[in-house]
Amino acid sequence: MNIEKYLSENLSINISALHSFSRTAPHRYKVYSIPKRNSKGERIIAHPSKELKFIQKMIIKKLTDILPLHESVISYRKKKSIVNNVIPHLNSSFLLKIDLKDFFPSIEPDLFFEQCKLLDIHFSDNDKKLLTGFLFWRNRKSSKLQLSIGAPSSPLISNFILYRFDDRITKLCASYNVNYTRYADDLSFSTISNSILLKLSEEISAMLQEIFQGRFLINHEKTIFSSKASNRHITGITITNSGEMSLGRNFKRNISACIHKFTLNQLPQEELLKLKGHLSFFKHVEPYFILRMESKYGKHILDKIRKSQ
Repeated sequence: MNIEKYLSENLSINISALHSFSRTAPHRYKVYSIPKRNSKGERIIAHPSKELKFIQKMIIKKLTDILPLHESVISYRKKKSIVNNVIPHLNSSFLLKIDLKDFFPSIEPDLFFEQCKLLDIHFSDNDKKLLTGFLFWRNRKSSKLQLSIGAPSSPLISNFILYRFDDRITKLCASYNVNYTRYADDLSFSTISNSILLKLSEEISAMLQEIFQGRFLINHEKTIFSSKASNRHITGITITNSGEMSLGRNFKRNISACIHKFTLNQLPQEELLKLKGHLSFFKHVEPYFILRMESKYGKHILDKIRKSQ
């Protein structure tokens, strides 16, 4: 593997100029913040420049066939969605959800190359310099290089970085008859025995420490134990007591209200496009709800929404 040669030839740029660009690449980001969903604080988004984004996409094409991803990881994968993250847990009685604190910002170049080496993936020194410059953003507040939220290359790197952990925790869960899936920094565990999940929580923390030496920490404020006695939610989807998926009453009421507005020509274009996406999503999660909406408003109305531009 020769990242240097691959980029130089495909970009039609000499190696000296390529390295020169890579040294300035960590500063070529538009940085802004958005409110964190379901929590206080803000999330920092670092969006790469057009030129850097193009190079990152080229690199990912090369790395996709090299970096292993564990089958338990659902996030950012083709033909996978949050529905696939929920299905393995539908028939379990108890659920444990764990969130990793500051996941993307915790991924630095040294950690990436360390995990590569442990999996017998090797890069030349020049390739390391290029990958460091092109894949990592320099946070001016902390001055450190880190994975950015906003770069097209970050999902693959973040999925890969936990490969060894995913593999070990999947085997441990199998020995306990526990189901495990991961969606980015959201870890979900389910089983029929509550006591096993309590024990597993401690082992997960110890395993993270052993593999990553404190570079990934559990956000204990977001650790949730739940059962059929209370609502169980995974990546925004509710698991009903009958073991089915639901998007919740409030969401469905809102969708119905939007369809009603559409019939009155009172739904703004922006909300119409969102409604179109929501209907497509409901088809996979709660198809019976779509049938109810078709019965209530008429199939021709929903077809008209689906065909809207």
